[in-house]
Amino acid sequence: MHPEFWHERWSHDLIGFHRDAPLPLLLKHWPALDLAPDTRVFVPLCGKSLDMVWLAEHGHRVLGVELSEMAVRQFFEERDLLPAIRETAAGRHFVAGAYELIVGDAFALDADVLADCAAVYDRAALIALPPELRRTYAATAWHRLPAASRGLLVTLEYPQAEKAGPPFSVAAAEVHALLDRDWRVDAVERRDILADEPGFVADGVTALSTAVYRVVRRG
Repeated sequence: MHPEFWHERWSHDLIGFHRDAPLPLLLKHWPALDLAPDTRVFVPLCGKSLDMVWLAEHGHRVLGVELSEMAVRQFFEERDLLPAIRETAAGRHFVAGAYELIVGDAFALDADVLADCAAVYDRAALIALPPELRRTYAATAWHRLPAASRGLLVTLEYPQAEKAGPPFSVAAAEVHALLDRDWRVDAVERRDILADEPGFVADGVTALSTAVYRVVRRG
């Protein structure tokens, strides 16, 4: 999607993708990664996700990247945090407490920016992108994460012809095609969630599942 699409969504408060609580699948599967509490976690296309709050509450440092400055400012305002702001080649950095959120392009982050991220959490980035941008995303942000990084990837699976994304359906075969060169990818859960998503039902979607993958960056 073009950046203007996401700026318009945020400016008109069309953010149905934003959850009012951390994702239960994060709470269930993150502990199995066995990460040190102070691990820095990369959260691409982070919005103002409460998943970042959960990660920080469990001792992690968060590096997020987001196109919408409105989303980033709202995140800090809703936490009553006053961030320090600085400009770099990567974008505008907002820093307070455990959080560093960059208003910028996830595809353009270089390896130096990501160098101390030993973990990645992607709940809403891959499924937000159409196929050609998913390939670019895998070849840039994911490819530039350091060796031995670990994390979780959460996707959706549904008949794509029944609904226009985003969020898009990303099947297991595509996940492996995108990531297997650089990552070991293991499916840890797949769950039917159609009954919990009335918006998809209203759009005529006949099947909907969420999938969780544990990923480890190859050396």
